[in-house]
Amino acid sequence: MILRLQKFSYRFAEQVLNSKLALKQEIEGVLLDSNIDIASLSRPHFNEVLKNLFPKKGWESQPPVFGERGDPSAKMDFLKERVGI
Repeated sequence: MILRLQKFSYRFAEQVLNSKLALKQEIEGVLLDSNIDIASLSRPHFNEVLKNLFPKKGWESQPPVFGERGDPSAKMDFLKERVGI
């Protein structure tokens, strides 16, 4: 089974990522990692896989958005070089 990405540029994300091409390629590499068993993926399992793979590439997991952890709804999953996922 082959996994292909369908991309959407939300709030100029494509332009931002094109200016940081190495990070864009890193993100795509994690999402398309050949070690991921696509047949066994569910949404919760895929989230766990990403929680393991991104930090291995130096991404900060669940960083605070506003410098403090006060608002639990204000969060992102990963952050690296001012690029958030």
